[in-house]
Amino acid sequence: MKKQTSLPAEIIKGRKMIYKLAKNDFRTKYAGSYLGIIWAFIQPVVTVLVYWFVFEVGFRAGENTLPVPFVLYLIAGIVPWFFFQDGLIGGTNSMLEYSYLVKKVVFQISVLPVVKIISAVFVHLFFVLFIIILYCFYGHFPDLYYLQLFYYTGGLCLLILGLSYMTSSVVIFFRDLSQMISIALQIGVWLTPIMWVAEDKLVSYPWLHRLLKLNPVYYVVTGFRDALIYKHWFWERPLWTLYFWCFTIGALLLGSTVFRRLRVHFADVL
Repeated sequence: MKKQTSLPAEIIKGRKMIYKLAKNDFRTKYAGSYLGIIWAFIQPVVTVLVYWFVFEVGFRAGENTLPVPFVLYLIAGIVPWFFFQDGLIGGTNSMLEYSYLVKKVVFQISVLPVVKIISAVFVHLFFVLFIIILYCFYGHFPDLYYLQLFYYTGGLCLLILGLSYMTSSVVIFFRDLSQMISIALQIGVWLTPIMWVAEDKLVSYPWLHRLLKLNPVYYVVTGFRDALIYKHWFWERPLWTLYFWCFTIGALLLGSTVFRRLRVHFADVL
């Protein structure tokens, strides 16, 4: 049991250092460019605008079926996906990016994936605020259901952390994993789903919809939409909630196990 709690203990012990490293990571990521950290927000906004134009104006997605304008449905799903994407990519590459710290014997390298996730949280919180402002513009004002955004964000943080411990350990020995994850994320954004309404498109294929629900990020995306649009509490989906947390806890246990077993070899390979 002591081994199982070693990583959480290291994270708690190094929480101040994690916060400082996360702020520094966020600031230096775009250092040297004229717009600096503004680039962290420009790219997601442009992506949202492109998707909105293509699906709302071009394909007329969700026409006459959604209770809100399509742009609100889209942004409620794509913002948690952006966070998952940035956090997983950053967490996966954290050991490679901070290889000079990994080689230091006294440094607790277990905090590095957490640093990347916290850095991604800074951008995510900005977009959560952007969502709230946009919904207010359309006449949908905050209520108690909005508190669930913190619940789903916290759950997503733990999911990313578990996956990152595993991928950041393996990528040191198998560098192609980074490219494989990028391809998987490109496919995953369509299978989550985010740009289309699964309940409408898959009404004749309920088995396929159930299969898509095995993607834990789909639970978070649906949760954001439940909080912002449909006004459902997370406990109203008990089986899906149970599955998500079983998957997340399993990812944390597996990721921490892989990390502990491989960490002794990190410095030698890097």
